[in-house]
Amino acid sequence: RIFVLGIGFFTLCFLMTSLGGQFSAKRLGDSPFTIRTEVMGALESRGVLRRMSDMLEMLMKRMDILARLENSTDFHKGDEARFPLDRFQPAAGLMERIQAIAQNVSDIAIKVDQILRNSLLNGKVMEGRRDQCEVPRDPKYPDCAGKVEWMRARWTSDPCYAFFGVDGTECSFLIYLSEVEWFCPPLPWRNQTVAAPSPPPLPRVQAAFRGDLAHLLELIGTGKESLSFMKKRIRHLAQQWLRGARRLEQKLKGRQRDQKHILIHIGFLTEESGDVFSPRVLKGGPLGEMVQWADILAALFLLGHSLRVTVSLKELQSHLGVPPGRGNCPLTSPLPFDLIYTDYHGLQQMKQHMGLSFKKYRCRVRVIDTFGTEPAYNHEEYATLRGYRTNWGYWNLQPTQFMTMFPHTPDNSFMGFVSEELNQTEKQFIKSNKVSSMAVVYGKEASIWKGKEKFLAILNKYMEIHGTVYYETQRPPEVPAFVKNHGLLPQHEFQQLLRKAKLFIGFGFPYEGPAPLEAIANGCVFLQARFNPPHSSLNHEFFRGKPTSREASVSSQHPYAEDFIGKPHVWTVDYNNSEEFEAAVKTIMRTQVDPYLPYEYTCEGMLERIHAYIQHQDFCTTPSPPLPPKTKSPAMQSPPSPLALSPNATHLVWSPSASRDPHAWPPVDSLQVWVSETQHTCTETCRRHGLVCEPTFFRFLNKEEVFLQLSITCDSTEYEMNHLYPAVAENVHECYLQKEPLLFSCAGYNTKYRRLCPCRDYQQGQVALCRDCL
Repeated sequence: RIFVLGIGFFTLCFLMTSLGGQFSAKRLGDSPFTIRTEVMGALESRGVLRRMSDMLEMLMKRMDILARLENSTDFHKGDEARFPLDRFQPAAGLMERIQAIAQNVSDIAIKVDQILRNSLLNGKVMEGRRDQCEVPRDPKYPDCAGKVEWMRARWTSDPCYAFFGVDGTECSFLIYLSEVEWFCPPLPWRNQTVAAPSPPPLPRVQAAFRGDLAHLLELIGTGKESLSFMKKRIRHLAQQWLRGARRLEQKLKGRQRDQKHILIHIGFLTEESGDVFSPRVLKGGPLGEMVQWADILAALFLLGHSLRVTVSLKELQSHLGVPPGRGNCPLTSPLPFDLIYTDYHGLQQMKQHMGLSFKKYRCRVRVIDTFGTEPAYNHEEYATLRGYRTNWGYWNLQPTQFMTMFPHTPDNSFMGFVSEELNQTEKQFIKSNKVSSMAVVYGKEASIWKGKEKFLAILNKYMEIHGTVYYETQRPPEVPAFVKNHGLLPQHEFQQLLRKAKLFIGFGFPYEGPAPLEAIANGCVFLQARFNPPHSSLNHEFFRGKPTSREASVSSQHPYAEDFIGKPHVWTVDYNNSEEFEAAVKTIMRTQVDPYLPYEYTCEGMLERIHAYIQHQDFCTTPSPPLPPKTKSPAMQSPPSPLALSPNATHLVWSPSASRDPHAWPPVDSLQVWVSETQHTCTETCRRHGLVCEPTFFRFLNKEEVFLQLSITCDSTEYEMNHLYPAVAENVHECYLQKEPLLFSCAGYNTKYRRLCPCRDYQQGQVALCRDCL
């Protein structure tokens, strides 16, 4: 029995060894898109099976001889005499079994021979197809031939092509370009499975406000000073965040909100970008970006969304599903995130490693951009032709995908940050303990103080001056001896200093940081310099290279504080006029102000704003065309404009009879169309009418009939790419409409043109949202 089992086991092992892998559809390193039917060794396999069958027949004959010999010889006595009989019967059974095995092996050999012959025939057909692939000439795929030519020359330039099965053959190029990328048509001989109707999508998990920030602190991780700074800030403001979340939850009254899967990639903290911020956290470096990122993380988490946080390129690649290689191939699977929040460094990293998937999924990206990106710098072709050169532009995103720290450019979305809120008891305590002769200078780096001796001397006549300039061993020489320098202070100690001080004074830099808002929230008056002419990329080194001109908008160190807060909390004066500067200091000392914080910089305000963006901003679908007014004249050749002249005939509004798209955001009812003066941007034009420019409304007024409704004479009308259009050159009666929607811009002016400007109303204290936007 053991012998028979051994023969059977040997036969099974032999078959597995000889035939295993001969019919494998894929081996290690084979293309996942290639059918490989291996037939090498077919003749050898058939020969071995025949030899095995002959060997079993010979074994059977020898066993038969042995059995006859044992039956004819009696050399045992007594009980042992039964042995020949006992051996004879098993030997007969053994021979029957060996004979059966031999017959089975013979049958197997015949069947294997048939299979191998068919496989050889099919393999030749397949190999013939693989060798005979021709580049299809399909007008629907005009780039196919060029891409194949590129693959012939460059397919070894990135290992990702081999990962996806490219092996240098013409067919592998076409398979890749038709099934991984989409430049070539599908090959007819490929197994094209008919796509079954996809099941209806499962209901989205509903987002629920969270009541604890502990898990967020775990998500942020450790290992960098910058991360420690952000976690400390979140802990410090935790109760304030939770109160804001509860208030917003009550305001929304149980409104349904889909939970989003969100990736937060803080690119400037990655080692590949240099991470210049972390080493400077403890040395007075700029903290504005980290303040904002900490607040974004807290807001997204409390709104109930599912988050992943990365500060390394390796983690980013893992979360995105980047194939091995140099980043020229698409992702290995669909993007698992609904939204990605990152910065310019992260955006660049994503573009380098996502291949064509970046273009496919870039509509899901939100770019945290401190100073903003104007459309003229964002549009690659236009920026190249018109000389809007920068290291940060050319992304061809929707301009509202860029999110700024302050609402200085309506072309971008205002993200913001939060400042610490005070209750009534704290406000009263601060007011009663203010030192009217105490001033704190805005600036932690010694270079900011250089050349400011004149202002400091005047200020020193009336107030005790305090500084928070970083130093390691000795006092910075730029800080005068009469200044009481505290060195770099932890955030809570800096807050205590502001609560005692009467004046917080800026020397022109840094631009648009969070500290002035914190000072105003703690009861200080903020005194800043007026810039004449306004600073911009045209006349100031700081803005050169940034994707924004900021023409006529940076009229002071902190334009938001000047425009949206103003006196008595904010004083903007000409520092070159000593008399004006001194008079302002004396007046401020006599002025009583309460701590003030704009609603949009409270936790509730930021949560409300981000909630509205997530619910309503969709850059992955094309906006629907404007709906014409309801009319009883179906015979009209062209649909009438949805706009109508206002009762006082100064501007256009949405017609009461016009249809409204219920999904349009902001709601079209908030639209007003005004014509700018030649020296004003649309941002300035709308502000002069108590409104804000709304770039998403440009599509409604980019029409020839709008000029007629505004009584503007057009001898000619042309479509062109220009970030100032739609506009009119009145002196020659030439009208211009915008050819490229990505160039619709609230920024920019030219003395030749009067621009058509789309304006809207806004909530008091929440400029990002119109009155009905929530």
